[in-house]
Amino acid sequence: MGEQLTGDDFNNLFRYFTDTAFRLEVQPVYTVADEQQSLEEFLAGEPRPVTDFPFYAAWLDKIHAATTQGKRVERVRVLEEPPTDYQRWEMWSGQYNIAAGEVIRYIPRSRGTSIGLPIKDDWWLFDSRRLAIMRFSEQGEPLGGEIISEPEIVARHRQSWDLAVKHSTLALATERNITEP
Repeated sequence: MGEQLTGDDFNNLFRYFTDTAFRLEVQPVYTVADEQQSLEEFLAGEPRPVTDFPFYAAWLDKIHAATTQGKRVERVRVLEEPPTDYQRWEMWSGQYNIAAGEVIRYIPRSRGTSIGLPIKDDWWLFDSRRLAIMRFSEQGEPLGGEIISEPEIVARHRQSWDLAVKHSTLALATERNITEP
């Protein structure tokens, strides 16, 4: 058993890495109060830049600070088919993450399942040494998680990360992404 994390710990996970932070994101929706207004505006066809929202702006500042120091921050998002409204918002808002230096990839859930990707829990893999497993309710509410450093478990997740990257598509920030929800 690893070090237990609470929902409040999620925003501080970056303290666990010096070189690489890889995220596998598998939930069809995340219920995060700080994102709700941006999501609603996007769905109404009137999105503002996510940098207008303090929570998101602070997250992007963390990403930018890490990537300008030469650290790699990457994520693979497992998408429903078709993507949920929340995932469509993530694809649109991801342009700001990309501008901050993060690399984002996408893989359809059916593809992830067919290649044997473990798509039950979200996780971050830090420096290929520490794993933060994150758990969510069926409604996407954070339930906590744990930090694991057991080499065998970390190695399995590193293999899963490599598999996810190999079979996913790189997201690109384009003018179309910026202007159209």
